[in-house]
Amino acid sequence: MSTLFSNARIINPTDGTDAAGWLLVQDGVIAATGQDAPPTAETVIDCGGKCLAPGIVDIGVKVCEPGERHKESYKTAGAAAAAGGVTTMVTRPDTLPAIDTPEVLEFVERRANEAAPVNVLPMAALTKGREGREMTEIGFLMDAGAVAFTDCDHVVRDTKVLSRALTYARSCGALVIAHPQEPTLSAGAAATSGKFAALRGLPSVSPMAERMGLDRDIALVEMTGAKYHADQITTARALPALQRAKANGLDITAGTSIHHLTLNELDVADYRTFFKIKPPLRAEDDRVALIEAVKSGLIDVISSMHTPQDEESKRLPFEEAASGAVALETLLPAALRLYQNQQLTLPELFRALSLNPANRLGLASGRIAEGAPADLVLFDPDAPFVLDRFKLRSKSKNTPFDGARMQGKVLATYVAGEAVYRRD
Repeated sequence: MSTLFSNARIINPTDGTDAAGWLLVQDGVIAATGQDAPPTAETVIDCGGKCLAPGIVDIGVKVCEPGERHKESYKTAGAAAAAGGVTTMVTRPDTLPAIDTPEVLEFVERRANEAAPVNVLPMAALTKGREGREMTEIGFLMDAGAVAFTDCDHVVRDTKVLSRALTYARSCGALVIAHPQEPTLSAGAAATSGKFAALRGLPSVSPMAERMGLDRDIALVEMTGAKYHADQITTARALPALQRAKANGLDITAGTSIHHLTLNELDVADYRTFFKIKPPLRAEDDRVALIEAVKSGLIDVISSMHTPQDEESKRLPFEEAASGAVALETLLPAALRLYQNQQLTLPELFRALSLNPANRLGLASGRIAEGAPADLVLFDPDAPFVLDRFKLRSKSKNTPFDGARMQGKVLATYVAGEAVYRRD
């Protein structure tokens, strides 16, 4: 089977180009691209001058199976991902129970393959039960399909346990994803410390807690030589340490969430719990510094950090409400705010959304290149709309963008050349 995408605006993050052209798909992989006369194909899709980019590879998606299926299932998360241009979900192990054995991992893979129309790659817990006391069987979990290891927001407090886990991970060639935070300082925090948090009477944490957690992790990576990815860098204070670690040749990459790039601490002024995320929203200076870090490549990855919470978990006083926001469907339109504001180009955005996460995980996707899987998103970057959270495909509707005016609609999503979503 061959499919030709003609009259497209092709976004290529590998070489940083944004140009009109065509793309040919043959048997589920990209066969050729060009700007001259297009070849013939069995199926021709006229893109109408809209943007065609590699599908998003989203590291850090929470799907609440097993244990909390009422919040999100693989069926609903997969539908939301497809509607948001996400062709690969890299899922977190913070389920009930945690994904810490090959048996639970195999259950998750089976459920995902049955229910989700997009690629699903599971991560496994770094320590048993995500309790930070005893590392999991990393080798067996890799054999069962785990692509990375993380305890998510449960920071491993015992440095010796973490050092042993990193040493073992290095011997297996495994990627460890950590949440840089000093756990004692950040416990119970609902906001970032400063005048605003004090005026609102919210328990807060200093940005230095992130810097301290990152400093410890960098020292352990230097000691063990492990492959390490920081899931969310959210403060300007942490950026110099990250830059030094990279300059010293350590195998370190870093990500940030779309919420920390597009929102700031002032958004919680009305105590709206949909804005309560972890780490808490930061100052505007931090947000601007993060955008610059993405542009320069210091921060490698932008992710949704999709965290479904039901109404009962969010309809509480701000301090008591659960943290997290759904973001699979809002990731791309929110990221396009940075393009509309001329802060990032589309190739720079898709470098962080698609290419870099795929490279970090050793995937062939996330790029426009001959032989790469035809995982693609067709979108209109300028189409305006007002977000209605009740129209989201996720089971949970906890988005901070409810009622927001946004630009950028996904028109179609393709996995291995097959359409898994088309906008009505």
